[in-house]
Amino acid sequence: MRAAFITVLGAALIALGASGLAWGEHDDDDDRGGRASAQGSRTRGDLASVTNEGYRTECGGCHFAYQPGLLPAAAWGRIMNTLDQHFGDDASLDPALKDELLAYLDANAADRSGGKRAGSFAAGKITGDGLPRITQTTYFKRKHHEVPIRYVKDNAQVKSFSACAACHPGADKGNFNEHQVKIPGVGRFED
Repeated sequence: MRAAFITVLGAALIALGASGLAWGEHDDDDDRGGRASAQGSRTRGDLASVTNEGYRTECGGCHFAYQPGLLPAAAWGRIMNTLDQHFGDDASLDPALKDELLAYLDANAADRSGGKRAGSFAAGKITGDGLPRITQTTYFKRKHHEVPIRYVKDNAQVKSFSACAACHPGADKGNFNEHQVKIPGVGRFED
């Protein structure tokens, strides 16, 4: 009996290894075993944390400092090359700083980072007019389609789907695990 159990356990461990999954990892968008890149560290969600202090200071000074892996390089390029018309504001930067931030975003963009969730952001379309928005990506829409609009736009503590950190407590570290979502005034939310 014990030999049979050990044989079954061994076969299961071999199967996990063959599938590319390590013990405790999940084969879904909430990968808990993210890989680290040269540019930043990944946490449970496989999006590298923001590592560029200029980006964190300049962009994060007005809104959430979105991880570069949330948009493909071309989208970041469009955003950074139209800073004088940045979603209704003039967010112009010194040309050298703009070039530094664009290089950082480009090198770590969704289509360049190699992470699973970042790849999901890169794979789909970005709909809508104007500048590209993370909230208009196919992947974002798929992951948020069941969240009632009143929980977000009618919620004074959230106000917008672009307020990532309001509901994702680990957003600043790249952790967007859907099982950790806590909507202010609502609590845990699982679709």
